[in-house]
Amino acid sequence: MHQISSQLLNIEVLGKLLAEKDHLSLSDESREAIVNCYNFLHKKIDNSDQSYYGINTGFGSLCNIKIDNQQLEELQANLVKSHACGIGDLVPQEVVRIILLLKIQSLSLGHSAISLPIVQRLTDMYNENVLPVLYQMGSLGASGDLAPLAHLSLPLLGEGEVYYNGQRLKSDVVLKEKGWEPIRLQAKEGLALLNGTQFSTGYGVWATVKALRLSKWADLIAAMSIDAFACVTSPFDDRLHQIRAHEGQIQTAANIRRLLKGSSLADVPKNTVQDPYAFRCVPQVHGATKDTINHVQKVIETEINSVTDNPNIFPDSDAIISGGNFHAQPVALVLDFLAIGLSELGSISERRLYQLISGQRDLPLFLTPMSGLHSGLMITQYTAASIASQNKQLCMPASVDSIISCNGQEDHVSMAANAGTKLYKVVENVERLLAIELLAAAQALSFRDLPSSAIVEKVVGEFRKLVPVMESDHVFGEDMAKALSFVQSYDIDASF
Repeated sequence: MHQISSQLLNIEVLGKLLAEKDHLSLSDESREAIVNCYNFLHKKIDNSDQSYYGINTGFGSLCNIKIDNQQLEELQANLVKSHACGIGDLVPQEVVRIILLLKIQSLSLGHSAISLPIVQRLTDMYNENVLPVLYQMGSLGASGDLAPLAHLSLPLLGEGEVYYNGQRLKSDVVLKEKGWEPIRLQAKEGLALLNGTQFSTGYGVWATVKALRLSKWADLIAAMSIDAFACVTSPFDDRLHQIRAHEGQIQTAANIRRLLKGSSLADVPKNTVQDPYAFRCVPQVHGATKDTINHVQKVIETEINSVTDNPNIFPDSDAIISGGNFHAQPVALVLDFLAIGLSELGSISERRLYQLISGQRDLPLFLTPMSGLHSGLMITQYTAASIASQNKQLCMPASVDSIISCNGQEDHVSMAANAGTKLYKVVENVERLLAIELLAAAQALSFRDLPSSAIVEKVVGEFRKLVPVMESDHVFGEDMAKALSFVQSYDIDASF
């Protein structure tokens, strides 16, 4: 059981929480903060005629229209329903789960004036795996991820759809089954639910968790390829990297040295003076991506511990302040940055694959023992090239774009949601590219008479349980699928 409290969340904790599917509970501290903020706001409304944005006014460019106190419940319900304008591909359930968790975390910090029963219902939905159906298109990444978060909120009202017990069902059906009554929203509650960056940040959390894992895989598979291609090891000498002291570069070189420690192949004297960049510059390229991931992680961790709705309530200083914490520019920029960094891991992986199958270094052309009659791994490189090319197209930054909305009131937006959904595809593509390189590197090692390191040999041995050494042509798409499954399921941390 993970307890939601003021203690800061980080990517490591989130990764474990999501992997283990642990339940959530609200700490006494969080409950008190939620109740205090809610009571403060309602005392303000009851004892003042002052206008507060989105609390007793319209929304967006309708902010100057005052709403009667008797209509505040209708105002908030209308907001959720009218803003549920998502369309397009469905958001993967694993990402929906993260978004739901992040919304609970943000509301529990006690600056959103939302009632405790709503936060508890969201927590129950998370724990019972009742996941709202969300769509990928609809958010501009400013004024909050409005459309997707509206769909996230619809089940509270008994509206919309949810995934439950492996089915996609109408929310009211599941509410009846669970014995949950639809919730009647009070002042500001709809706005608190819809404002926020949780959709964009949810994609960022998912991608960062995956990126940390893929960075390790990239180093391990590169080490396999370095040995298979009979590369010299001098480019990984620590002295070389200490004089250009980028942290990721130093770490990557150390990883390659450790992964190849004890390799008989690595110790064989080489006639080659220098190897192609795809091998020789692994520390510089992989290292730059590591540094990118580290920066992105810091920004995402700040965001997951932030309050990003509007206006924000400060009971301790008797203040209700309207601002722009919902603007996802910090998230948009790093999502684009991460896509670029990860894409480069895939790009250099495809280049190593190209070299491995090119018939150099005493390796047979296309890594088949019978080149000509058999095509071997020729077309795996075509596939990898198409994937790497698509990643380049997906890496056009979304964050450099902005379109005016809401009658000019929202005149600069971040497009963080588009950055997040693009990044999701890049991550999947990089995983595929590394899996294809793994297939080729393992095959190339089978032509070497000497063993690689204990770590590499162990991984190859486990891989061979799924994919035997290629003797002749067959349906290589099936091998690539198995290689991808191996990359997704193997305990890569054990090698590090």
